[in-house]
Amino acid sequence: MSNSATAMANPAAAQSRTSAAFGNAATGTGYFFAGLAILIALWWLAIYVATLNPKLAHFANFGPVPAFKAIPHMWNSGLIPKALETSGYRLGMGLLIAIAIGVPIGVIMGRKRRFRELTNSPFQLMRMISPLSWEPVAVIVFAGWDSAIIFLIAIAAVWPIMFSTAAGLSKVDPAWFKVARNLGATPWQMVTEIIVPAIAFDVVTGIRLAVGVAWIVLVPAEFLGVTSGFGYTIEDARESLEYEHLMAMLLVIGAVGYVLDSLCMVLIKKYSWHK
Repeated sequence: MSNSATAMANPAAAQSRTSAAFGNAATGTGYFFAGLAILIALWWLAIYVATLNPKLAHFANFGPVPAFKAIPHMWNSGLIPKALETSGYRLGMGLLIAIAIGVPIGVIMGRKRRFRELTNSPFQLMRMISPLSWEPVAVIVFAGWDSAIIFLIAIAAVWPIMFSTAAGLSKVDPAWFKVARNLGATPWQMVTEIIVPAIAFDVVTGIRLAVGVAWIVLVPAEFLGVTSGFGYTIEDARESLEYEHLMAMLLVIGAVGYVLDSLCMVLIKKYSWHK
């Protein structure tokens, strides 16, 4: 029976489910704003207590009120839109490269035990190297800073994608592939009908982890050598002693990162096996 037919047959149950869903959404929204309110209150309190000392009076511009007031000015002046555009481009390109490399290698690792055992040690060794440690190498190898930053993001993001993909595929029942071969499935059908649906959840989970790591790497990578982006804007605000601009950019970075993580969560729920 379809959902509409069920709703017509039992309108009370349908109304109850709708009310429950609305109630859950309202509760979630309430917790969201309550959590933000507590964070901002603690932020304001910390600055207030610090500025009671006359020697720390200059910390007043680090407070939430100056930061929120600075955001419209920075948006109208083009600082925030330009930072969003340039940092977004670098992040997107780095993630695309990481996905293009990490997913195929992860599939091979999940399907080929010998390859997985052979590559485990070198991959784990490289994974444990801080992505920012590659910065001197990136500066020497790549002609432009944009390319160097994209490389740093890609090398930071590729590992969670690769290992999540391999872990997802290793959990697939080998009998599925035997049945598919017995039914005459082509290699392409194996990929599209078995591998992709089986690893979609794990790949998206790996991408979520990769976004978090890449977002952390992006800002410090932009501290040197570039004239745009979130990192550059923060460094420029520090050099010009515009501390309210600095805190405003921190708010924007946190908000954008939260939105990216929420989008990943939507995709994870869509491809969840529990659905």
